[in-house]
Amino acid sequence: MRITVFRRLMADEFGPERAETLSRDHVFGELGGRTVEQALDAGTSAKDVWRAVCDAFEIPPERR
Repeated sequence: MRITVFRRLMADEFGPERAETLSRDHVFGELGGRTVEQALDAGTSAKDVWRAVCDAFEIPPERR
């Protein structure tokens, strides 16, 4: 998954402003105690980051 696709999925799910805030500020245990931005900067795949977001926010399978 490309980061641009990931960002679009985040914006579609949470709205553009909340998606940006979540990416920057929310710490995810599944990402090793990192934020989305930190995980992506560390080389975690966008697909794995999206899975962690989906799990943390219980996004239904049809929107994953």
